[in-house]
Amino acid sequence: MPDENHLPAGTAGDGPFTLAITPRSAGWHASSLWVLELPPGGHLERESGDDEVIVLPLAGSASVECGGREIALAGRRSVFDGPSDFGYVGRGHAFTVASRGGGRFALCGARAETEFPFRHVGAAQVPVELRGAGQCSRQVHNFAMTDTFAADSILACEVITPAGNWSSYPSHKHDEDTEHESALEEIYYFEIGEAGTRSVDLDRRGFGFHRVYGTPDRPIDLLAEVRTGDAVLVPHGYHGPSVAAPGYDMYYLNVMSGTGAGRSWRIVDDPDHAWIRQTWRDQDIDPRLPLPRTTGA
Repeated sequence: MPDENHLPAGTAGDGPFTLAITPRSAGWHASSLWVLELPPGGHLERESGDDEVIVLPLAGSASVECGGREIALAGRRSVFDGPSDFGYVGRGHAFTVASRGGGRFALCGARAETEFPFRHVGAAQVPVELRGAGQCSRQVHNFAMTDTFAADSILACEVITPAGNWSSYPSHKHDEDTEHESALEEIYYFEIGEAGTRSVDLDRRGFGFHRVYGTPDRPIDLLAEVRTGDAVLVPHGYHGPSVAAPGYDMYYLNVMSGTGAGRSWRIVDDPDHAWIRQTWRDQDIDPRLPLPRTTGA
């Protein structure tokens, strides 16, 4: 049965975007994501409006022009080739994304009140974290989190889950403003690749699973089979695990923002599963990580 919080590839496009998620389309307040496919020599002209926007190459390279200044994004061959450099456009600016060779680019957005400067961040400046252990090992690119990048409200990272592993686990939530939790709307965007090839499965044979579930006061119930190009909306509730099927590596991009005070990522685990973290102390990190093997961590 279709679920409004699972957006299979091709079902939520708009014009040049293969995926277009806005506060209006999602039924929430702040978080946005557009996935742009540009042919060789293609370009997009756009206004950031009330949003701050991060232009992140998923596959290919591009240039971003804003206010008469241009930055070059070296990009990457695929999302399994390590972190990418990215560009940031503040609220209230016109900007252009152009690609000589074509490619696929994520425009991560969030409602913003303060204008931050147009700038470029190199791939070498993106912190790479190996999180978890054993079959819960995953690789996190913390390119736009609170302690790694200055912005108004956007929080964003990338996660690589090797074939057969679990990530976003223990299941956790961030839908209330408390001492231990921040209220954030979250988008998951997935790409799947055949294990070890560093290539994205554009034929959508590869798959994984993603779970979202709520509380008695705020119910939500989703178990989605996810493939390349799919997205999942997390308006509230516990989310995870994200499970990569054996034979297929899983990538997802997380974009978060919210209406609470400050810009922070505070989470609480599902108390039924929080004990899992303690078991990692006696386990090694999956030896397949980091991906690719030339990426530092």
